[in-house]
Amino acid sequence: MSASDSPLSGLTGSLPSYNPDSLSVKLAHDLIASFVSRVSGTEKVGLRHALGRVLARDVVSPVSVPAFDNAAMDGFAFSSQGADLSKPLVLKIAGYAYAGHPYAGHVQPGECIRIMTGAVVPGNCDTVVQQENVETVDETHVTVPALAVAAGDNIRMAGENLDEGAVALSEGTVLRPAHLGLLASIGMPEVSVRRKVRVALFSTGDELRPVGAALENGAIYDSNRAILTGLMERLGCDVLDMGIVGDDPAELEKALKTACASADAVVTSGGVSVGVADYTKEVMANMGDIAFWSIRMRPGRPMAFGRIRSGGDSAVLFGLPGNPVAVMVSFYFFVRDALLHMMGALPSPLLPVRAQAATNFSKREGRTEFQRGVISQNADGTLTVRTTGEQGSGILRSMAEANCIVVLPEESGKVKTGEWVEVVPFEGLV
Repeated sequence: MSASDSPLSGLTGSLPSYNPDSLSVKLAHDLIASFVSRVSGTEKVGLRHALGRVLARDVVSPVSVPAFDNAAMDGFAFSSQGADLSKPLVLKIAGYAYAGHPYAGHVQPGECIRIMTGAVVPGNCDTVVQQENVETVDETHVTVPALAVAAGDNIRMAGENLDEGAVALSEGTVLRPAHLGLLASIGMPEVSVRRKVRVALFSTGDELRPVGAALENGAIYDSNRAILTGLMERLGCDVLDMGIVGDDPAELEKALKTACASADAVVTSGGVSVGVADYTKEVMANMGDIAFWSIRMRPGRPMAFGRIRSGGDSAVLFGLPGNPVAVMVSFYFFVRDALLHMMGALPSPLLPVRAQAATNFSKREGRTEFQRGVISQNADGTLTVRTTGEQGSGILRSMAEANCIVVLPEESGKVKTGEWVEVVPFEGLV
């Protein structure tokens, strides 16, 4: 397929100020969002295996939750009809109700039943007074003091949480523990989920060695695959680890063809800059349509995005930088959202918070900078953020020490102590 026939060319041709070698962060993000599409395929999984999966269709509740009116706390259930709760009320204890063991009788006016949390409230009772708020007269009578309770108090009504026939969870929901609890509460033993997105992953570079191998002079361990595998598996992807690919065009092309035939997306690290030995860029361009090669950001400026093809197969391509911090930043702010969309998940945008700079942040205008920081809360509740120090894209230690990313927009310059900045916390990011 020629570049002019490519869907990407249609997208990029309509973008304002499009320059594949120098895209703004927003334009790159918008372009990726416009291009990626949801993968096909669903399966049913048992509830205990559904954590992190994406719902393939709405879940309609077959029951109401709660299924019956029940006591919100331990106490005494009675009818407030005709009673003046502004005055003391003496009630006869007619019986008992426990969770799972309803009271079988009929509560008469002037009577009550001793009831435990979660027990069925008899149909002719409309109020539960907390046990701590009554006074015992004798073994068979209690007094409800004046104003100790209001009519209707302390009862969880049938359907209060969820009505029968209502949508309990929407298609695209990424299932978390609370969702599993909700599904269990409506008696759902299994759910229909979208199949996992398959992502082929490899690192490029003759200098790379797998963890555990001996390091000769000039060689380094490959940390990027460990980082990306963790990020993508935590996101819910099925990762195909293809290892390390050397700086050889034929080897790179073979790896990309294998990845293309095996996965929905391909994520590589290294080889997309302008180094003499960086063949990845050339091979990628020959195999497909690359929308851009560079983003005006730091770290992570060299990044490729597009689609590659081999025979009848194709896959979305993310060519990430080689430095580990740049890899993480590129994933967080570009790849994460794209993979979630491919998974069929509901939008889950990053939610920045405002924090006051506790240190100066050095910044050059004309590019967006993502700096590592440590966010904390002062005694007065103010959020503050300090830099982790040196921001070189190869300093992985600073990323491990950070708990957030400070986002400094393209148009801004240096940030002084006391000024306000946008911060994206790491916790819950993927």
